[in-house]
Amino acid sequence: MKRISLKVAVCLLAGSFLFSSCYVGQYSLFNKYVDWQTNMTGNKFVNAIVGFIIAPIVGSVCLLADTLVLNTIEFWSGSNPAQANIGKTKQVMGQDGRYYAVTTLQNGYEVKAPTGEITYFIHNAENNSWSMEQNGIKKEIFHFDANGNIQATINGEQKQFTTDEAGVYQARMAANDGVFFAMN
Repeated sequence: MKRISLKVAVCLLAGSFLFSSCYVGQYSLFNKYVDWQTNMTGNKFVNAIVGFIIAPIVGSVCLLADTLVLNTIEFWSGSNPAQANIGKTKQVMGQDGRYYAVTTLQNGYEVKAPTGEITYFIHNAENNSWSMEQNGIKKEIFHFDANGNIQATINGEQKQFTTDEAGVYQARMAANDGVFFAMN
């Protein structure tokens, strides 16, 4: 009988853990990658071509990270770090120094002020926009256009901003009427 080398024994042991019938995690990172890859453009042929190019590298890394790291964390802690914490509430200090309760929803956030007033920030995946709803009144804050730029209504005017540093600066200046304050 031949001696089994240490490398072969380690590979067999790792395979028995990785390919056992025990399904431990949800493979959240890999599933997010698959969703992104299949919906990155409106053309399924372009998605397939890009998928063939990046899947061997990106898909393998996502699957390996899920299998070895994220699912292990999920098994021991009960929550997967790659998943949004839907239904979880955090206390966040506002600019006014008061604490607000921010709850993560499936499609956005619920913000409860110390006064009890509730505001919803809702993402609409169909038109790629964010809206604010308060006291039953819903108002779109901004949306992304076909070029990836942001279309926002600021001070009653429809404005367009790019998604780089210059665009963020322009949006801040437009929202504050050209006055910009630095904060510590």
